[in-house]
Amino acid sequence: MKKAVITVTGKDAVGIIARVSAECSECQANIIDITQSVMSEYFAMIMLVELDRLNIKFADFADRLEAIGRERGLVISAVHEDIFNTMHHI
Repeated sequence: MKKAVITVTGKDAVGIIARVSAECSECQANIIDITQSVMSEYFAMIMLVELDRLNIKFADFADRLEAIGRERGLVISAVHEDIFNTMHHI
């Protein structure tokens, strides 16, 4: 199973989870796990998604999420599990 980690940070607003989840659904990225927190007026979320049925290239999926972030004043990044694991390997 291929996976990716999606992070979202920025000022809290209505609909952040819904918008990111909708994009995942449209691209057939299955959400496996999600955690989110609001600290004062700041929002932080980490999602783990399965990529096996992704209907576009991963790079395009990551770009689409980043574009949503720019539109909403958020920082959204998607990192493939292979890169994530390499970055965090001691």
